[in-house]
Amino acid sequence: MTPDTATSTSSLLASKVKVPRHVVYRSFPAETVVLNLETGRYHGLNATAGQMLEALEQAACVRDAVAALATDYEQDPSVVERDLCELCQSLLERGLIETDGSPAP
Repeated sequence: MTPDTATSTSSLLASKVKVPRHVVYRSFPAETVVLNLETGRYHGLNATAGQMLEALEQAACVRDAVAALATDYEQDPSVVERDLCELCQSLLERGLIETDGSPAP
């Protein structure tokens, strides 16, 4: 891990995540469908990623979502942290989430 990656991960973990007003999503048993109303593009998330998105919205920060998901899924927190940070980066790049501590892509 490079120093920049460590810093950005640390910053992300301390950030509050929210779904912007121009994004809507709906969860189904097998997937969550996310729609960016500004671009008109749909994005599909598998069931696990959909639950991660919901946990992010409910948590005070990404680090708290990691702890909750690790407990819910009985997984090592370091694995959940890696996966959740990757999901956040992907959603940030697509404009599907915003954070209070990270610059816009």
